[in-house]
Amino acid sequence: MTTVTDEKPFIELTAKDFKSKIDPDWCAGCGDFGVLNALQRACAELGLRPHQILTVSGIGCSSNTPGYFNAYGMHTLHGRSLAFAAGAKMANHELTVIATGGDGDGYGIGGNHFTHTARRNVDITYVVMNNQIYGLTTGQVSPTSTVGMKTKSTPFGSVEYPINPLTSAIMNGATFVARGFSGDVKQLTDLIKKAITHRGFSLVDIFSPCVTFNLDNTNAFFKERIKKLDEETHDTSDWKAACEKAMVWGDEIYTGLFFERSDRDSLDHLEPILRDGPMSARSLETSSEQAERLIQRMM
Repeated sequence: MTTVTDEKPFIELTAKDFKSKIDPDWCAGCGDFGVLNALQRACAELGLRPHQILTVSGIGCSSNTPGYFNAYGMHTLHGRSLAFAAGAKMANHELTVIATGGDGDGYGIGGNHFTHTARRNVDITYVVMNNQIYGLTTGQVSPTSTVGMKTKSTPFGSVEYPINPLTSAIMNGATFVARGFSGDVKQLTDLIKKAITHRGFSLVDIFSPCVTFNLDNTNAFFKERIKKLDEETHDTSDWKAACEKAMVWGDEIYTGLFFERSDRDSLDHLEPILRDGPMSARSLETSSEQAERLIQRMM
């Protein structure tokens, strides 16, 4: 859960303060630009400082995000971002940890970690840029590609049914599940802010169209279909209703906050050893000679 700093309260940070010195190399028009913008805005509006945040990613176009975001960052292994993020959170549970990636990285190669991070309710925010294609490897079918989609790996159309990340997250134990659209930065910023301040595993699945390799699920496709949940009656505490809304796919596709519960403790709150503060701030209680021997053994 976010701890808003009181350090230099008279200095208000803006989204630009979370912009790194490296410019994104995404294709012009890529939805990931909107996601990065929303993430930067969210952190600024929450009053966070770059040194309070760790962004962790796997592999893929969207997984380059830590390099474009001014905070601590880790570019890790394909599908393993949640494992690294969970380890960092348990080592320093006062740190705001945000994992970023794509549908192939998170729901395909990283599907096992997605399941168990949700089950354990680790207090991290998972921002998934879902473009329904493998973009970095130039256009293969992904776990969220629709039936019939023609790609380099399915030239006659995919015969596989896609995963539904929202229902999967809810069934596996996630305590905050939302969906956004990169073309609506205002709504997306609000969802990311809520996800970061929620204590527990938060999934923000985002339609982030790939303008190069997915010409089916385009910006125009989503703009014609997207319907916001907050424009109608929806009980976010009702997991059945959340799953039903998440499974709607056709002339209407919902975005917004689908499910949230606050009656379940996050993993760092349940671990007795963490009650005395972050592990990273404690003394190792080893002599310099012992430390040196350990270092030499690992060299």
